Amino acid sequence: MTYVVTDNCIACKYTDCVEVCPVDCFYEGENMLVIHPDECIDCGVCEPECPADAIRPDTEPAMEGWVEFNRKYSEHWPVIVTKKDPLPEAEARDGETDKKDKYFSEAPGEGG
Repeated sequence: MTYVVTDNCIACKYTDCVEVCPVDCFYEGENMLVIHPDECIDCGVCEPECPADAIRPDTEPAMEGWVEFNRKYSEHWPVIVTKKDPLPEAEARDGETDKKDKYFSEAPGEGG
């Protein structure tokens, strides 16, 4: 089992999760985070820290695509271990549907 970041992180990018991760397996894109599924130790401490409820276990239905999505971008984006401010539109976009199609950017974040 692993945890993955899903659609609701896009355009929010809360980073509360990165501070509690004991293995630094979060990677930062321009407008979201991902978890490297091979580095995640399945401890689950990140899941309750996400204000947007965007972190889910891969055992939930329909998570296979998100596992591969997280794997792909964690191999291209820089690691992030320090909490940062969320994106300015985070509160307004929290819970919005179809965010991947509307807002996702493949560009890397700054990391840190």
